[in-house]
Amino acid sequence: ALEPLSVGLAIGVASALTGYLSHPRFYCSYVECCPRAGQRLNASALKAQLDNRLFGQHLAKDVVLKAVLGFSNNPSPKKPLMLSLHGWAGTGKNFLSQILAEQVHPAGLRSKFVHLFLATLHFPHQDQVKLYKEQLQSWIRGNVSACPSSVFIFDEMDKMHPGVIDAIKPFLDYYEEIDGVSYRKAIFIFLSNAGGDLINKAALDFWASGKRREDIQLKDLESLLSVGVFNNKNSGLWHSSIIDRMLIDYFVPFLPLEQRHVKMCVRAEMTARGYVVDEEIVQAVADEMTYFPKEQRIYSDKGCKTVQAKLDIHEDL
Repeated sequence: ALEPLSVGLAIGVASALTGYLSHPRFYCSYVECCPRAGQRLNASALKAQLDNRLFGQHLAKDVVLKAVLGFSNNPSPKKPLMLSLHGWAGTGKNFLSQILAEQVHPAGLRSKFVHLFLATLHFPHQDQVKLYKEQLQSWIRGNVSACPSSVFIFDEMDKMHPGVIDAIKPFLDYYEEIDGVSYRKAIFIFLSNAGGDLINKAALDFWASGKRREDIQLKDLESLLSVGVFNNKNSGLWHSSIIDRMLIDYFVPFLPLEQRHVKMCVRAEMTARGYVVDEEIVQAVADEMTYFPKEQRIYSDKGCKTVQAKLDIHEDL
């Protein structure tokens, strides 16, 4: 028979071990956990990521950095953070949303608390808009219940059927709770090519008047974007109640990239592949890109989108 002391000691050790293994710090080092309430973003890490990985987007960097850090440092925000990123393909919208997701949840797009919706994949059929709206509300309600700081990224907003995205309007509004769930710590991000033409024209106008692109300010583009997207029938935000109710905190413009920015993308890609940066190859890849206006060749019409593919053909060099 076991001695009472031995039994008691065994039970004590087992209880202590169980308590240690179930402690949040230990448990969350092996299983992804939702960030604790009050946990703040690392400002210097986010700034460094934006500086080192996002090129030619002084406006987007500045606006997103201030907006996200202000939101993270606010112990009681009145509503979720809602960012709408606009610009042509290859200018860095997806890249920035990935960087932000990684700062909130280290696993980034692989995190179970980060949710990416593609308009052409998740909401393809116009005759199913009512079903999509019901599903979208259910998905968001369930995921925010599991983690208040969930991140929702909606890509291809310019291809979304009008009306679908209005389903999330209640979750973006100034409600303390809806059916017992608070959505005020969540982050919503829209990615759209809509408004890209307006941004490009404004950038060209600045260039034509002899001004630097770095002199372009948010006030020069934000109201232009909000009105243009709201009235664009080829946008998922066409006559959207989300814009009408002014629930988008920032319309973030992504400027067209110049050749010097394309070169930065090439160098970064070569470094990521473990190559020694060869300026001849950098120039060759940049020269193979197409630019507009046709005569002046100022801006890359695909941004940095095809840099990886074009670099592939130079690997042997």
